[in-house]
Amino acid sequence: MIRPDSASRHDMQGTVVGRLAALADHTRTAGLAAELRKDVARRVLDVLGNSLAAQGQPSAHAVTAVARGWAGAPAATGIGTGERFPAATAALVNGTLAHSMDSDDTHLPSVLHPSASVIPAALAVGEATGASGASVLDAAGVGIEITARLGMGGYDEDLGNSEFFERGQHATSICGAVGSAAAAAMLYGLDAEGIADAMGIAASFGAGLLEANRTGGTVKRAHCGWAAHSGVTAAELARHGLTGPPTVIEGRFGFLHAFCGDRADAAKVTDRMGEHWELPGIFFKPYPCNHFTHAGIDAARALRRNGLDPAEIVAIDLGVPTPVLRTIAEPPAAKAAPESGYHAAFSGPFTVARALLGGSGLGVGHADFTDEAAKDPRTLALASLVVSRSDDHCDKLYPHQFPAVVRVRTRDGAWHEARVDHNRGGPANPLSDDELTLKFDLNVEGRLSSATALAVAERALGLASADSLDDLMSIVRG
Repeated sequence: MIRPDSASRHDMQGTVVGRLAALADHTRTAGLAAELRKDVARRVLDVLGNSLAAQGQPSAHAVTAVARGWAGAPAATGIGTGERFPAATAALVNGTLAHSMDSDDTHLPSVLHPSASVIPAALAVGEATGASGASVLDAAGVGIEITARLGMGGYDEDLGNSEFFERGQHATSICGAVGSAAAAAMLYGLDAEGIADAMGIAASFGAGLLEANRTGGTVKRAHCGWAAHSGVTAAELARHGLTGPPTVIEGRFGFLHAFCGDRADAAKVTDRMGEHWELPGIFFKPYPCNHFTHAGIDAARALRRNGLDPAEIVAIDLGVPTPVLRTIAEPPAAKAAPESGYHAAFSGPFTVARALLGGSGLGVGHADFTDEAAKDPRTLALASLVVSRSDDHCDKLYPHQFPAVVRVRTRDGAWHEARVDHNRGGPANPLSDDELTLKFDLNVEGRLSSATALAVAERALGLASADSLDDLMSIVRG
């Protein structure tokens, strides 16, 4: 592909974006390994379930209303809407849905959710272009990998945390816009230079602030939708000749320095690229709530399995990594009594209380995060007993894990303790295909019949051999 300013541009081959684009271009023609395609297919199923579960949420209504007001060719499915939209618009709708229930996968230690933006972008462009299932899996896999690697570029080992997170920036949507652009560009058939341009353009589009995690607002649910929309739009602009800077990632005014300053490390983005894949180590979420709460939930579940009676509890101590406190424990009053079911999903005290009371689904489920559940007197009484604090052992494991320890004192003065070091859904404690399918079934319960849910699961997990996305997307369109 020849671009108007190609003669004056620097050679991208040795730049970070050039190397990422070379990986994408190679994969576009050679394909991913079979085990990586299978991994991505599992993530497609997870995204579809999370998206269908979000039907009826305020974010779903808002973004679909906006999408319906935008004119354009009906090229790709808006999940659950009964409609088709232009590819970038469908990506906006579906990315918002994918992130709305806080049940999307997590990469550690970058602490971002790569599939919720990249897979909606890949599905939208794949459907619009008539791509094969294998091509969509390849593009999504590379986009997820690039998203995770960009997140690692902002991870500071000395700090023990993501610099994006420290600055209140949502790495998920910021990095996800670039990964989505790579996936979309691959499916549009762009060459390495075009893929690099798409990423370079999308780097100017990524955004997202995390204050909603602390004090409320539903805008965070739309972050992945906007990232997916930005990625598809960037790829479309690159198709028509718009270009990006060759040093967009590592440059003085580039992506990493602009977002993360001197703590950024561009070398991590390409470290062992092509030899090591971050993709299969990305954690699935078993529970539809902030990932920082999951180990506390599992610790509480362990105490309950050991016969602990919630009625006998007089004090609860929740120990977590220090950086986690800002998200799930502060402000303390708001976390002890969340104003809505959505806010409850970001509360350590509330989620521990629900797990101690029995929860639902795979441990806690959507029923635990309704507005009605957020007002449950028994839950709020237990949540008010929780004191959240940092734990030295948890600090040592974070952010490669999100560990927790729950200590409970009962009326007889005895203390009971459970510690969880390895999150459920990660490589050390994985979800099987059956468990992932059960999560999907719970997500679509009341929305799809058992037969339809089975058909979606079979088609999603079998995408590698599908000629197109038509059969799958026609079912989830609604």
